[in-house]
Amino acid sequence: MRREKQFLTQEYRSRLNASPFFIVVEYKGLNVAQFRELRHRLSKAGAEIHVVKNTVFRIAAREAGLPDLDGMLVGQLAVVTGQRDVSAAAKVLKTFQAEFDKPKIQFGCLGNQRLERATLLALAELPSLEVLRGQLLGVLQAPAGRLVRLLHTPATQLARVLQARVEKGA
Repeated sequence: MRREKQFLTQEYRSRLNASPFFIVVEYKGLNVAQFRELRHRLSKAGAEIHVVKNTVFRIAAREAGLPDLDGMLVGQLAVVTGQRDVSAAAKVLKTFQAEFDKPKIQFGCLGNQRLERATLLALAELPSLEVLRGQLLGVLQAPAGRLVRLLHTPATQLARVLQARVEKGA
């Protein structure tokens, strides 16, 4: 393998190892301004997009220990990687695709689990990680709140009875 390809393989492999996920998209038809806008939106979601050379990316994925990608990397492809959650990146891609009809989501990978296009679109529908954490915290706090109200109710009722008795007697 030539030096340039070895360098690209190493670069792709380091990106794949640093990211918990990747999403492969076909970017054919995007102009430079649209690609720049997509890159900007993905950076806000903690992700980045890079155009890849298919054969070199296939080798890098194999070396990174990811599922076999033979026959799946066809066309003008770019790969989205990130440090945060896959849901945020998928949401950006889905929104961008709805606006511009491009890029086309092909497939992805979360850890060593391959994700089909439909699964990625379903992940895009999920609330953000912060919202999910807030919902979980609410679920965890609900029983404690109910317990406090339950313990507080008899004392409140007793206070009302005593207050009514005082008002009646006065």
